[in-house]
Amino acid sequence: MGGEWANNQVKIGPRIYSCCNCRSDIADHDDVISKAFQGRNGRAYLFANVVNVTVGPKEDRQLMTGLHTVADISCTHCREVLGWKYERAYEASQKYKEGKYILEKAKVMKEDW
Repeated sequence: MGGEWANNQVKIGPRIYSCCNCRSDIADHDDVISKAFQGRNGRAYLFANVVNVTVGPKEDRQLMTGLHTVADISCTHCREVLGWKYERAYEASQKYKEGKYILEKAKVMKEDW
């Protein structure tokens, strides 16, 4: 992933979120949809895409916004649970989450910002 040079000659690279445990790349800041989500351990971000994760088995979970079918996502390299993937939303107003990912802020770190 290459960066570009700003007018002041400071190299600006991609803003990447990585696993807090092993620092494997997980997501690009450009894929953040919202930072106004709640995870198990505090604040969480909704992402359109993630990489280097394993999707676990689906299960129904009662979340703050209603019943959803979700699957935990773990870092492919160290198996740290980072959040979950929304597989299905039962409420019409929540359908936009389907196929999207939650990353818990406490489980990821910003790289090269």
